[in-house]
Amino acid sequence: MTIKGVLFDFSGTLFRVESTESWLRAVLAEADIPLPEAELIRAAQDLESAGALPGGASPAEPLPDELSGMWAIRDESAESHRVAYTALSRRVALPDPRLHDALYERHMVPDAWRPYPDVEGVLGALREGGIAVGVVSNIGWDLRPVFRAYGLDPYIGAYVLSYEHGIQKPDTRLFAVACDALGVAPEDTLMVGDDRRADGGATALGCAIHFVDHLPVAERPEGLRPVLDLIG
Repeated sequence: MTIKGVLFDFSGTLFRVESTESWLRAVLAEADIPLPEAELIRAAQDLESAGALPGGASPAEPLPDELSGMWAIRDESAESHRVAYTALSRRVALPDPRLHDALYERHMVPDAWRPYPDVEGVLGALREGGIAVGVVSNIGWDLRPVFRAYGLDPYIGAYVLSYEHGIQKPDTRLFAVACDALGVAPEDTLMVGDDRRADGGATALGCAIHFVDHLPVAERPEGLRPVLDLIG
C-alpha cells in the first residue's frame, strides 16, 4: 500500500492539554480568586475525576441519566460540547459559580495546549515527501488558532472537525470528508490517533491505522516518528 495522505487526531496525538491543576490555577489567577493550596489541589482532583477538562481524563464514574445522553453527542455541536463539559464542571464546588464558564473558555486558548516534541519534525518530513496532511478531530470548538500559535498551521492541508459537520468519530462519514478534503482515497490514507474506538473507525472506510499513546508531553518525545516509517 502506498500512503499518499495522513490524517491526525488532535488531542492526545498531536497536542496534549495542560494538567487539570494547571487549568484551574490559570483560571483562578485570571479571576483573582485566592484559594488555599489544599483546597485548590482537592478541587483539581475532583474536576479530574468528573472528567470536566476537555481533552483530559474521561469521567471516572458512570454519569447520571440526565448527563449521559448529552455526553454521548458532546462533539456534534459547539453547544452540546459546552453544555456537557460545563455540566461536569458544575458537579464540583468552586468558590465562584462563574469559574465554570471561565474554565471552559480557558481550555480553548493556545496556552492550554502543548504540541508533542516530534510534531513539527514529522509534519515537516511529510510535507517534504509530498504527503497530504489533515486533522480530523472530535471537538466542539475551532482548534485552528492552536496550530497557528505554534507555527504548525502551514503543514495542515485540511481540518475536519466534528462540530462543524455534526458527525463524530468513529462514524466513517467524518473520515470520508477528511479524505475528500485532501483529495486522497481512503485506501491510500493513514489515520493516526490515540483512541482505539473513535480513531479506529477509519479502518471501516479502508484507511490504514496507527495508534499512539495519550501521554504527557514529556513522556512521549518520539511517539509519532513511526509514522514516517509506515509511509515508506
